[in-house]
Amino acid sequence: MGNVTEFMLDELRLLRSAQKLSQDEFGRRINYSASHVSAVETGQRPPTADYLTAVDGAFGTGGVFCRMLTRLAKLDNAPVWLREWIECEQEATTLRWFELAYLPGLLQTERYARATLSGGRFTADEIERNVASRLARQAILDRDDPPQLVVVIDGGILTRPVLDAPGLMAEQFDLLIARAESEHVQVHVVPRDTGMYLGLAGQFIIAEFTDGRRVAHADNQLNAQITEAPVDIARLARTWEIVRNEALPRRQSIELIKEVAKTWN
Repeated sequence: MGNVTEFMLDELRLLRSAQKLSQDEFGRRINYSASHVSAVETGQRPPTADYLTAVDGAFGTGGVFCRMLTRLAKLDNAPVWLREWIECEQEATTLRWFELAYLPGLLQTERYARATLSGGRFTADEIERNVASRLARQAILDRDDPPQLVVVIDGGILTRPVLDAPGLMAEQFDLLIARAESEHVQVHVVPRDTGMYLGLAGQFIIAEFTDGRRVAHADNQLNAQITEAPVDIARLARTWEIVRNEALPRRQSIELIKEVAKTWN
């Protein structure tokens, strides 16, 4: 995936070139100086919302540059290592997600997300940036063409308390149930009495795209790995099938989640 900022600057330059305008002529069309246009195109000045609104208005681009800025803002809240994966999430048609320790980030409330990041691994500023990024990523589930999200979680996640946070789990279960009952979201639970199974090796996600391409994500305490290597994808796909077969069907999983939710209210 390319850098989103560079992509937007390339598109601005291509637009001006397609219109056969000098920087001075382009600037006059959007009421900015030629030096300002030059500074934006070379990355010396950020393309602000006002600047991009003027471009969209002057050239009838349908708001595309403002939308690019919104996406960029979401990415800028994310850690550098996560930005490539966020691009994958936004473009994927299907996400197959296994979680061992926490609920998936796309299904977390703000308080739950903050709790998963607390404990000393991150600074206070890093926690706030990561929480903002995680919540912004959830917008893909509410758009007109959301990806199909298929989640398998270890049953222990449902009963693990967040200490000194009254009401947090009840709030989280309300969101989890609402999401799980959406047409484009499936949540499956591996029962706690399953014993040892292949998923205990750790979390992973497989993203699929319209062209059939697949990208996988896995992380640990130190780093995250994103791979398109066919051998790695094939191994994770086999693991997914094995883990998925250990989980309850969708309807039974929702019933289990609702039963556990009663214990948190």
